[in-house]
Amino acid sequence: MQNIDLKYWLAGDILQKTDRMSMAHSLEVRVPFLDRDVFEAVRTLPPEAKFAHGKTKYLFRKVARKYIPEDTAARKKLGFPVPVRVWLRDDDWYGRVKKMFQSPISRQYFHTEKLTALLEEHHAGKKDNSRKIWTVLAFLFWYQEYFDE
Repeated sequence: MQNIDLKYWLAGDILQKTDRMSMAHSLEVRVPFLDRDVFEAVRTLPPEAKFAHGKTKYLFRKVARKYIPEDTAARKKLGFPVPVRVWLRDDDWYGRVKKMFQSPISRQYFHTEKLTALLEEHHAGKKDNSRKIWTVLAFLFWYQEYFDE
């Protein structure tokens, strides 16, 4: 899995996205664990130093416990999640999305009553429809930007 990450995922996905987004916003981003010396040292470690007792990053976490609180060192890996689920329950966003879902563009491509029902259900906290809603919303914004006159 690490080999696949190194050959495909890092270069073709995550590093490329990080580079583009950081440059787009004039940010300098460092990727400390890709430092050549760090990489060379870690790649020679045996697998049990990296994965032990059902935990990933075993040695890294063991060292981290000396410097940071236990709950932080033991925390599950987390990326940079966007709180779309929360945003879509906010009244302001709910109103904006509802307006988009009832727009002429939306009516042209979707069953707007079903979209509105998904949004209502999400807004009321009955079900997490955030991914479905966000996917449609992204399409509508894209269409509006590139095709709507």
